[in-house]
Amino acid sequence: MRPMAIRSLRPLTFGGEPLTADRARRMRWTATGMLAAMAVVFIATHGLQAAHPAWGYVNAFAEAAMVGGLADWFAVTALFRHPLGLPIPHTAIIPENKDRIADTMAQFLRENFLTPSVVARRMAGMNIAKAAGEFLAASPERGADGSVDERSRITSGAAELLAEVLESLDPDRLGNQVRSGLAGQLAKLDIAPLAGRMIETTMADRRHQPLIDGFVRWAGLTIEDNEDTLRDIIHQRVAGVLRWTGLDKTISSSVLDGLYKLLAEVLIDPHHPLRAKIEEGLQRLGQDLQHDPDTRAKVEEMKRDLIANPAVAVWWTGVWERIRRSLITRARDPESGMGEEMRVMLGELGEALQADARLQHQINRFARRTMVGVSTRYGGQIVTLVSETVKRWDATTITDRIESAVGRDLQFIRINGTLVGGLVGMTLHFIAAVL
Repeated sequence: MRPMAIRSLRPLTFGGEPLTADRARRMRWTATGMLAAMAVVFIATHGLQAAHPAWGYVNAFAEAAMVGGLADWFAVTALFRHPLGLPIPHTAIIPENKDRIADTMAQFLRENFLTPSVVARRMAGMNIAKAAGEFLAASPERGADGSVDERSRITSGAAELLAEVLESLDPDRLGNQVRSGLAGQLAKLDIAPLAGRMIETTMADRRHQPLIDGFVRWAGLTIEDNEDTLRDIIHQRVAGVLRWTGLDKTISSSVLDGLYKLLAEVLIDPHHPLRAKIEEGLQRLGQDLQHDPDTRAKVEEMKRDLIANPAVAVWWTGVWERIRRSLITRARDPESGMGEEMRVMLGELGEALQADARLQHQINRFARRTMVGVSTRYGGQIVTLVSETVKRWDATTITDRIESAVGRDLQFIRINGTLVGGLVGMTLHFIAAVL
């Protein structure tokens, strides 16, 4: 069975109490049965009034009860349909005035709920941020039946929603959009001064030393991995006599040993002159990146070339696709811990909302302004939607819905009318007998 069909089988509700057509129908039969009983009593006691005065009171009660019950039956029936199918004027009020009722409901909604001043006044006394914080900070609990709390449902639903959104979007198009956005922001960013300030800050805090040590180690490993190439270069550069005597090998070994020794000394001695030269060069580079127009222009040109390089675009597309697939997998995997991470994050957010009064004020002000803006901009559209929706209902639909919601109470009116009418009739009979 389809979900819509399942929902259509659920009973209507009003004020949280289930109200079905059967209950309204039972009350209708009760009221009608009481009216019929009064008619039977009236007929049965009509000839007994001479036997005893009490029968006169009973007959008067039944007679007036019939009149009151019939009057209320007519009034209740006239709200929804023509009594006995007769086109009596001013009956079938709801079906005949369906469009006017829709406009009245929409206008009532507009004037009492969607006016900006009303929305602002109602929300001024609401601390939405604190309420949200209390909800989010509440520890997740599991019920006796194994059900999880609302916050767990939110995190699970958010993870599934994230996975579905990432799957539904075109990977290539989304990747291109993200890449274009990053490229646009990178193009606006002046990298040279930022890099210069980073170099100065790093050197001021003496955090550049590990970088120099790493560079020295990298240089040593590079020389070690390419010793044969370096020996061939030295062999080709020396004179033929040296090659004939075999001194070229000695020279190449001396050069390589000297390089290894130099790098080892730089690595061990923090005050080595070569290390000082490197630091001097870094300081000059930091100054040039911030203040030298030519250096800044070269860096900008390198940045533009890097952004425009197709290889970078291909690399980013691959990175983005791996990120997307990883997020989908983690969101769908209950063992990945993403749900727990989201719960922890929501809990921390809730605690921050509870503790920070300034944050509460900002969020409440944002929520109030948002709702006032929504009511100002879209209030008319909401009202129109309500009005047009009710107008599109056929007369039978709107009659059935209203009657199902309040029909039981209307039948109580008939019952009360029957009883009250009988009491009034009996009172009048007493007054007539006394006079």
